Amino acid sequence: MTVSFVCRTESPLPAEQLFDLARSIDLHVDSQQKSGERAVGGVTSGLIGEGQEVTWRAKHFGIPLTMTSRITHVDFPRSFTDEQVKGPFTSFRHVHEFAPTATGSTMTDKVEFTAPLGVLGRAVERLFLARYLEGLIRDRGSFLAGSMADSL
Repeated sequence: MTVSFVCRTESPLPAEQLFDLARSIDLHVDSQQKSGERAVGGVTSGLIGEGQEVTWRAKHFGIPLTMTSRITHVDFPRSFTDEQVKGPFTSFRHVHEFAPTATGSTMTDKVEFTAPLGVLGRAVERLFLARYLEGLIRDRGSFLAGSMADSL
């Protein structure tokens, strides 16, 4: 069974700038310091583009995890999608959408995932995994939305 959630982040940045910040491997690493997440394969710095992959290594719940994601779709500056090609989930898809607003832009993150381990995985999804992942995405969105605002 697939679990999904949506996070929206308002930013004073233009959509084009926020789009590129969201594709930055370096800013992703900066935003995920709590988990020690780092890029260890594929594109490991700079901006990631369509068809490219990055392998992440991090520690969540005290467990070291490795996940490889591929950018499967880019429509600059409106959206891009990354999907797990190897890792801890049965499936993981993250659509990033950007829209201009009167005061900057909105970034909408749409995440769909399925945990492994069948019935046990479904229980974990519902009990805490969805909330945990949503918190990571919200924190990352807030980090990106404000990361360059001071330089405007």
